[in-house]
Amino acid sequence: MTAKARTKDEIRVGGRRVSLSNPDKELFPDDGITKAELVDYYRSVARPMLTHLKDRPLVMERYPDGYRGKSFFHKDVPDYFPDWIRTVEVPKEGGRLTMAVCDDTATLAYLANQACITPHPWLSIANCLDCPDRLVFDLDPPEGEENGFATVRWSARALGDLLTELGLRPALMTTGSRGMHLLVLLDRRTDFDTARRFARRVADLLAARHSDRLTTEPRKNKRRGRLYLDTQRNAYAQTSVAPYAVRARPHAPVATPLDWDELDDPDLGARRWTLRTLPERLDKYGDPWKGLSRCRRSLRTAQQRLDDLT
Repeated sequence: MTAKARTKDEIRVGGRRVSLSNPDKELFPDDGITKAELVDYYRSVARPMLTHLKDRPLVMERYPDGYRGKSFFHKDVPDYFPDWIRTVEVPKEGGRLTMAVCDDTATLAYLANQACITPHPWLSIANCLDCPDRLVFDLDPPEGEENGFATVRWSARALGDLLTELGLRPALMTTGSRGMHLLVLLDRRTDFDTARRFARRVADLLAARHSDRLTTEPRKNKRRGRLYLDTQRNAYAQTSVAPYAVRARPHAPVATPLDWDELDDPDLGARRWTLRTLPERLDKYGDPWKGLSRCRRSLRTAQQRLDDLT
């Protein structure tokens, strides 16, 4: 095994040399988590994580002064990035944008050295930008809810059951922030507008069935203590937090893929696993999303079944 990043100013990753700048810089000073430790973490989870990053334009959420400092979302690739990092040009209003693509462990390590605490991949791949291959439902819990994470767990189960009823195979993940994501893999034959309308119809149906607990109202002052079913990120150029990504929150929590039976755990929370505990979970139990690509589905049948329900 190669030397830990914290002992080096340069590391070799997959045949690449990745220079480290200020490896002892504390990005999470409450826990003494340095930039080098962030690099080591991303190297340790690269195998499962890269399956969700490869071929996708990437937005970098960077914190050069640590997670409590000033941050910014970096979309374009700076001139100083090495030429071995893959890039893709994407259309935008009034021109084009050159974005990074994270296809290998060396790129992941390099981005971590740039204080990219959280990578946010697109919902479509580089050679099929207009057709998403994943649909994301974001379960955003009410502010200061008394029941803790119970409403999120209940909502995830209800939404998962509905998506399964429609013939889809949803996957479940804590966000490392406040709520959960449900992910549905698609076959890249549906454009963003169609996929987003479908997601909103599903959310509206579930919210109508449980109007006392769920809402699709984006304005917080109108949610009245209900969990928000957010489908708005399902649009062109929008992103979703990557599985196994570290979040800029106290103790470096991690967005963690789950098995569905883990919803029964009353101690489950959005920040249950951290940069320091997630690798042990992965070593002990493996990746719950291994083989997820086999769950890819077309929306055609699901739309027909949704029409019947509504």
